[in-house]
Amino acid sequence: MSHMSEKVMAAAADVGAEPAAVARRTGQATPTIWGLTPVQLHDHFWASRGVCVVRPADANRPIALDPELYLLTDARTLAVFRLRELIDTICWVKPRVLFVRLHGQQQVGYCETVVTDEAGRFLGFRRNYGADKPRLARAAITRDRTVAQLWQSCAGRRQPWRELRQQLRERNSRCETVSIVGRIFDRHDPREQEQFVQELIRSWPQPNATLPRVRRVGPGVWAFEDVKLDASVRIIGSAWLGAGRSLPPGSSVLGPAALWDVPECRPAAAEPVWSELEPSARDPGLPAALVGSLAQSMLQSQTAALARAISRRHQRFSFYAVSKRLFDIVFSLAMIVLSLPVYAGVMLAIWLEDGRPFFFLHRRETVGGREFPCIKFRSMRKDAEQARQALVERNHADGPQFWLPHDPRTTRVGQFIRRWNIDELPQFVNVLLGQMSVVGPRPSPRKENQFCPPWREARLSVRPGITGLWQVKRTRQEGCDFQEWIRYDLEYVQRASWALDLYILFKTIQVVLWR
Repeated sequence: MSHMSEKVMAAAADVGAEPAAVARRTGQATPTIWGLTPVQLHDHFWASRGVCVVRPADANRPIALDPELYLLTDARTLAVFRLRELIDTICWVKPRVLFVRLHGQQQVGYCETVVTDEAGRFLGFRRNYGADKPRLARAAITRDRTVAQLWQSCAGRRQPWRELRQQLRERNSRCETVSIVGRIFDRHDPREQEQFVQELIRSWPQPNATLPRVRRVGPGVWAFEDVKLDASVRIIGSAWLGAGRSLPPGSSVLGPAALWDVPECRPAAAEPVWSELEPSARDPGLPAALVGSLAQSMLQSQTAALARAISRRHQRFSFYAVSKRLFDIVFSLAMIVLSLPVYAGVMLAIWLEDGRPFFFLHRRETVGGREFPCIKFRSMRKDAEQARQALVERNHADGPQFWLPHDPRTTRVGQFIRRWNIDELPQFVNVLLGQMSVVGPRPSPRKENQFCPPWREARLSVRPGITGLWQVKRTRQEGCDFQEWIRYDLEYVQRASWALDLYILFKTIQVVLWR
């Protein structure tokens, strides 16, 4: 194996790898990003919001003087939640301590196992879902440093939360309790540490707020100051690149991904410098309420709530999504009506050559992996599936699909309707039913979708299309077709817009008319 291949494999092995696995491979006790362990990243994340994390286990750690708030958590919990949801209570009720019941909104975990036949040949992946249970954690928010010191002094107590409440009652301190939804992770579980880092990659837009040696090298991509990336490196999605990391030219990373620090390049862990952390530089998660008047705080809180509501509505009913669906309905109806005479002619030709059935229904996957019957005019003999086994060795496709330039199973009518893509006209019924779109990734059966899980997850996030970017840009170069399929599907999902859809429609007309 070449030195370059070893570098590619080593880098790929660390992308999204569990901390325990990376630790065994690199020899580190706990792998780090930018010199920080997952626990230290947690504290920096909250520091970017003006919040200092205090734990009973950190009895010897000095408590910062300048934070806007103190977050009291137990020794095991790494928590991520929306601080804005608590601002109304903090500003109006003004409790000395706001106790928080945090309900974990965890995604159901799963693992994938390889399925082979009796001869050991690869058949696909089987997804095994875990049985994650609802999780609950406790936390508290306070603006009082004395309360933070009380909490820190509870180290070694069997019931620290009860002890803290007891001390607050003795001081006649006003306390309130709220319940909110968030994400909860166990700092002692390597798998959950990895999940926590991925959550931060998705939800922390500006890690340089507390980490000045970290720089932005692309949309959602942050790297340590010594990292240099070749212009040919493709990073799709969000990613964090640790100190000393390098990626070979032409390599790709699919986010969210974390490349841990190279052990010998690991920088010293940095503590937040609270005196230099100006409110204007903090992450938008910190409301201006805590650095301004009560009236301003309520205005900011209400504005933020309205913005979140609009954002959720935009995500669910964005102009592009709604207008594209309306276009699909109108365009598919028009095509079905206009092509009815073609239906009659094609069905008659199929019947005269090979009899019924006129249509071929094949199970394909749409958004979320739901299966649907993809409709086409039948262009092959009735025994095409049985005859395929004898032709497997002649397959010209380099991926999971099957393709022959001159497939002997194709009928004469089939050759004609395939040449002009007439066989795909019935798919406009699928579009009308919402199972497909006019433009999107090629619909594939579950068997084909098993070969590359990240690609599958991306392409199943949108409706498949009658035409798509891969169909109009593929070169059919030997040994590259499957790679192009993955590349163009991911590119479409990332860049989906009306401009791209119109480009694909225009290119489709060119391909059909001038092939």
